[in-house]
Amino acid sequence: MKIGLYFGSFNPIHIAHLIIANHVVNETDIEKIWFVVSPHNPFKQEHSLLNEYHRLHLVNQAIEGDARFKSVDIEFSLPKPSYTINTLTWLSEKYPEHEFCILMGADSFQNLHKWKNSDAIIKHYSVYVYKRPGYEIDNRIGAKLKILDAPLLELSATYIRKCIAEGKSVHYMVPDAVREEIEKGGYYKK
Repeated sequence: MKIGLYFGSFNPIHIAHLIIANHVVNETDIEKIWFVVSPHNPFKQEHSLLNEYHRLHLVNQAIEGDARFKSVDIEFSLPKPSYTINTLTWLSEKYPEHEFCILMGADSFQNLHKWKNSDAIIKHYSVYVYKRPGYEIDNRIGAKLKILDAPLLELSATYIRKCIAEGKSVHYMVPDAVREEIEKGGYYKK
């Protein structure tokens, strides 16, 4: 089975993430999306992240009932910070029956060459890149690239966290189950 790995902090997961995942399964040869929750992205400040188990729970709430999607917590048990190559290697060894590929935005793709062991990622895995305004997709690195015209929303987890901290509604920005968990847990309040 062809599995698209959607890596992210998901701090929190929101509607734009889910719209992209839905589009990929509907419009490409990828059969399932695995949301790989990263406990610590080496390019992000750790102190701004909600606990990884809370973020994993929010992802599970968002995708509950959709068999095309799965959450993956493998990076919780791998050395930190999380490096994509380590996760890909582990998953490929554990699930040899699956073909894994990476799903990312054009903003992330422009930095792929800076990732740890990026040459191995580029050589062994296909990369599905969705367009993002203001980011050109230039494949000078020679990745096995598929460019997607996924529907895009100008929505970010940073903006959602800011709204929550300011007591503003995030209704419609995150699934209702996620919003309810955020409110119940008091997440992202100042």
